[in-house]
Amino acid sequence: MNFHILTLFPEMILQGLNTSITGRAIKQNKITVNAVNIRDFTEDKHRKVDDYTYGGGAGMLMQPQPVYDAWDSVRRKIEFGEEIDAADDSIIDKHKIKKTSNRPIRTIYVTPQGQTFHQQMAKDFSKEENLVILCGHYEGIDERVLEEIVTDYVSIGDYVLTGGELAAMVMVDTIARLVPGVLNNDVSAETESFHGNLLEYPQYSRPEVWHGKEVPQVLLSGNQKQINAWRLEQSVIRTRKRRPDLYEKYQNLQECMQMLMAQKFLHIDMVECIRRGRAELVYQDAKEILLRDIVSDVYFHTNLELARRVTENISDIPQNVEFLSKLPLVKLAKIHCIVLHQEAVIPKAEECLFMKAGSACYQAVCTRREKLPVSGLYRADGKPMDDGLVIRPLQVEHAQAAANAYLEYGYLAGKEHSEEVKRENLLYIMKRIMEGEMFGAFFQSEDGSELLAGFIGKHSEGSLGMLTIFPEYRRRRLGFALETYMINRDLEQGFTPYGQVKSDNEASRILQDKMGLYLSKTPIFWME
Repeated sequence: MNFHILTLFPEMILQGLNTSITGRAIKQNKITVNAVNIRDFTEDKHRKVDDYTYGGGAGMLMQPQPVYDAWDSVRRKIEFGEEIDAADDSIIDKHKIKKTSNRPIRTIYVTPQGQTFHQQMAKDFSKEENLVILCGHYEGIDERVLEEIVTDYVSIGDYVLTGGELAAMVMVDTIARLVPGVLNNDVSAETESFHGNLLEYPQYSRPEVWHGKEVPQVLLSGNQKQINAWRLEQSVIRTRKRRPDLYEKYQNLQECMQMLMAQKFLHIDMVECIRRGRAELVYQDAKEILLRDIVSDVYFHTNLELARRVTENISDIPQNVEFLSKLPLVKLAKIHCIVLHQEAVIPKAEECLFMKAGSACYQAVCTRREKLPVSGLYRADGKPMDDGLVIRPLQVEHAQAAANAYLEYGYLAGKEHSEEVKRENLLYIMKRIMEGEMFGAFFQSEDGSELLAGFIGKHSEGSLGMLTIFPEYRRRRLGFALETYMINRDLEQGFTPYGQVKSDNEASRILQDKMGLYLSKTPIFWME
């Protein structure tokens, strides 16, 4: 990801961001920070960029010309991959460039008048390949240039700073942490945020007694279950006291979770979305709940009344419940993927042209709280195999092989795939690898090299999946081994492991049964 910061003090930006995590990310080429000095684009021989305001008033105002030309230099670099002098018409003619391009570039103006910056906004910005941040000074910037170039007005709080540089650095630090590969794989950005609308619990280090204050005994007990319960309790107490606004959201989600637990297997994806602190409550009434996963941007909808009727085999289920019509149009426009938990609420094609129905899937839920035993692997010849298998995270160099195998042997096997589908599949798998959420089974060959035999992963919304075994390594219970590994990994984190099985995937249903997972009685439906 590339950050372009328009500023009067580029050295301040570079010194501040070339340290710690952002500094390491810059050195590793995970992100770039381009500090553009607005003074370099002034037409004033004294490098002046400000002037008095029309209509009088205290203070000076940044002029539009140097701000626009600084921004335009970045635009040209982004669009054409090289520095282009705005006055060099020969280069413009060579590249057939129009002097006024309408191509939108995400440009943030940091100002107290903007929308307050928050974690989800950072997540949204992190999806951009290029992000321009404009730092104001003095009494601000001429309104005309803001109208022409700015797409987002953002504030980091209700107070006034000398300039926008500190605010820009705060935003870059927050956004950069969400860029794949910036954090180490074992410190996933997906677990960072105001977890479940709760503030973080109190934490302690050595010594055990300091100034007469002792570390809480539960933290010394070694009982992780009790420790987790204590931490949750402390988070709730702290949030209720310090952030009643967040506590109210937390309470609302807890009420939703209790309603969903009445059909736990059917709603396990929604329940876990709440438990893992990833849920935003979009809509709720007496019988319907619409959640949004703030990490993956997947929506989940259920009609609790219909779920009860299906469970009780009541046949008079109303068709085509128009829950989408209850939502503001702006929300509808943002929905790109939604999981529906009742077939009766799937909109007709003519009513919902922007979506297409996917296959029906059954939720597969692990109800155990203790880890599964790791044993029972066999060679192709039937002899026990006690060593030689290593399960470890996939690396970026495995992305292409995994993507090809997933299309040919995995969930998407047996279909013709366009180049666009292949590209999207590769990008998705590469991102899951960079997030540290894909693992491979490796065997050691006779020459000492490692051979990838199969892989599994966790989807962006939290379900286990992508299980694929290469044909030459089948019938060795590798699928069993890989799924066991992922289930145990989820259990270590205090999650309820779950996945989804296509209704026509008999092999996967058999595997889930052997592993002791329970399938929901009715399916869910993915729609894009």
